[in-house]
Amino acid sequence: MDQATALKRFSQWDRQGRFVFTLADLAKLFHEDSARALKDGLRRLVAEGLLERPARGVYLYALAHSRDSDMIEHIARALRRGEYNYVSLESALSEYGAISQVPLDRLTVMTTGRKGVYKTPYGTIEFVHTKRSVGELLKRMNDVGRPLQLATLQAAWSDLKRVGRNTHLVDESVIDDE
Repeated sequence: MDQATALKRFSQWDRQGRFVFTLADLAKLFHEDSARALKDGLRRLVAEGLLERPARGVYLYALAHSRDSDMIEHIARALRRGEYNYVSLESALSEYGAISQVPLDRLTVMTTGRKGVYKTPYGTIEFVHTKRSVGELLKRMNDVGRPLQLATLQAAWSDLKRVGRNTHLVDESVIDDE
């Protein structure tokens, strides 16, 4: 893959609001390249500053005009594509004002995928697995116009207790008022 072709293709996707890609996405985007050529090309594009690699298997188009403040959520969505994911636990409770301390560098996400922690330049993403049914999950989240949906206040509180996290920082009066 040459730099001019890469810039053209990434710019086309950027105009459509897409700037985060998985390795599988890039293999489709540069379908004419062999696996070795793709790997070498991506390494060059990262070295030249056209791509960033915030997590293993996830790439960001560094010159994207469509980048926004929800970068960590875009990365989280790419890491668990094909699974149901929503912001919950401490991250959601903080947004609702039930936890006074705002987790600035950490995003807690409930997922039907595997659990895991990923350190990225945009913060740490913690995935916590849930076995709830899809129907039950859909009732527990709200679309807030961001890459990931947000747990309802009651769902975030329930998730926190269910996974055995520390509840001492939670202002239960905020939850009771809901």
